[in-house]
Amino acid sequence: MNKNLDISLVRAFLAVVEAGGVTRAAAALGVSQAAASQQIKRLEQALDCRLFERRGRRLELAPAGERLLAQARRLLALNDEVWSSMRTPPFEGEVRLGVPYDIIGSFVPPILRRFAKAQPKVRVSLVCEDSKVVREQLRSGKVDLALTTETECGRHGETLRTDRLVWVGVPGGDAHLRDPLPVSLGAPTCVFRPVAIEALGRARRDWRAVCEVSRLEPVHAAIEAGLAVAPLLRSSVPERFDIFAGAAARAARLPSLPEFRINLYAPPGLSPAARDLADHVRASFAGRERRAHNN
Repeated sequence: MNKNLDISLVRAFLAVVEAGGVTRAAAALGVSQAAASQQIKRLEQALDCRLFERRGRRLELAPAGERLLAQARRLLALNDEVWSSMRTPPFEGEVRLGVPYDIIGSFVPPILRRFAKAQPKVRVSLVCEDSKVVREQLRSGKVDLALTTETECGRHGETLRTDRLVWVGVPGGDAHLRDPLPVSLGAPTCVFRPVAIEALGRARRDWRAVCEVSRLEPVHAAIEAGLAVAPLLRSSVPERFDIFAGAAARAARLPSLPEFRINLYAPPGLSPAARDLADHVRASFAGRERRAHNN
C-alpha cells in the first residue's frame, strides 16, 4: 500500500536542520515551538524512526535523519518548483530588490536570469547597499524584497543559507604578516566591520584600515595589490584569492570569524510579482544547497 509524506512535515524537518534547533525553526516557519516539535514528532511516527538526537543542549541529526536530509531537500525543491510553475500566472510591473554588495555577484545573476525568463514583463530594479541600509529601505518602502547578510534573522525574515566570514588575501602576498595588520574593512554601515574589529581586539592584533568602502571592486583591488587582507563570506571569495585558515591563520594571528546568515525578507502585502521573485530566490538557494550536498 502506497503511503504519502506530508510536505509540511518535511519542510519542518529541514527548517530544524538549517536553523540548528526547534526554536529558530519555529520562528522561520511562523509557528509556535510546540507546533514545530509536534511536526517533527509526526514525521518520526510516519517514518517509524528517530530523526534527531540531543547532545547536551544541542540537537543533532540521528543516522536516519542524515539519510533523510538529501532526499528531503530534493523532495521539497521539486514540490516548490511544481507549485510555482503551476500556480504562477504571468505578471507585469516592477519589483525593487535590495541586495548587499557582498553577495550580489555570487548569488543574484542566476536568480534574475531565471526570473526574467519566467516573467519577461516584470522589471526588476536592483538596489545595492550594505545590509543595514537595505533593511532600512525595506522598512521605509523603498524596496519590496531584501536579501541581507546578518548574524541573526529579524522579523519577516527567513534564513536561506549560513556562511562563514573568513580572512582573504592574495597568493604569495605578505599583508597578513604585517604589523599593524592592513585591513579592508568596509564602510561604517558594513555588517562585517564591527565583527572583524571586535575579533582583532580580542586577539590583541594591531591593525590599520586601508580601504573603508563596501563596494567589492576597491576591496578586491586592495587585496590583489597585496595592500591588505579583508573579511569576506567564504562563498563570495574569488578563486584568485587565498583563504587564511588553520595553521596559516594562526601564524598570522588572524582571529576566527563567526558565521553569517543570508536572509530573505519578504514582508506581508507583497505584489504577486514580488512574491514570485521571492519564490525564485528561495528555489535558487535550495538548488545550490542540493547541488552542494550531491557533490
